[in-house]
Amino acid sequence: MQIAVSLGSNIDRERNIRAAAQAIRSSYPQAVFSPVFRSVAVGFDGPDFLNLVALYDSDWLISEVLNELHEWEDGLGRERRSGEWTSRTIDLDLLLYGDGVFYDDGIDVPRKEILKYAHVLKPLSLILPTAVHPLTGQTYAELWAQMSDEQDALLTEEALSL
Repeated sequence: MQIAVSLGSNIDRERNIRAAAQAIRSSYPQAVFSPVFRSVAVGFDGPDFLNLVALYDSDWLISEVLNELHEWEDGLGRERRSGEWTSRTIDLDLLLYGDGVFYDDGIDVPRKEILKYAHVLKPLSLILPTAVHPLTGQTYAELWAQMSDEQDALLTEEALSL
C-alpha cells in the first residue's frame, strides 16, 4: 500500500525533522521525501514549522501504520494535549493510505488538511503530482494550482539535507 505522511516540527525543528526522516528511512529504505518548506504556525502563535511529505510502501494495516507513526512521535518527545494546537517536537500525520477513505472508521484519511493548508498540499503535490485525490477526483498538481497565492506566499523552501 502506498503511504503518504506529513512531517512537521517547530521545536528544534531541523534535528527533529531529520530524526523523523531517518526513522522512516530505516524502516522503509525506498522512502521518497518532498522538499522541506518553512511555514507559519497555524491555529496558535508559535515559531515557524518545517514541513515535508514522505512517500513509501507498506504492507501494514492502517491501524498498524498509525501506531508506528505514534511510536516515532513518542520516541522524539511528542507530548499530546487533547484539543490543543501548540508547538511540537514532531507531528507525523497519515495523509493517504492508498486511495482509501476511512472517515466512517473514525480515521481522518485522506487527511482533510490536504485540501486546506498549503504546507500539506504543496509538498504532496510535488511528490505525487499526477495521483488523484480519492474524493475530489483531481490530481494533487491540479489542487495545488487552485490554492490561493496568499497560501503559497506562506511557504519558503528550505535547503535541509535529510
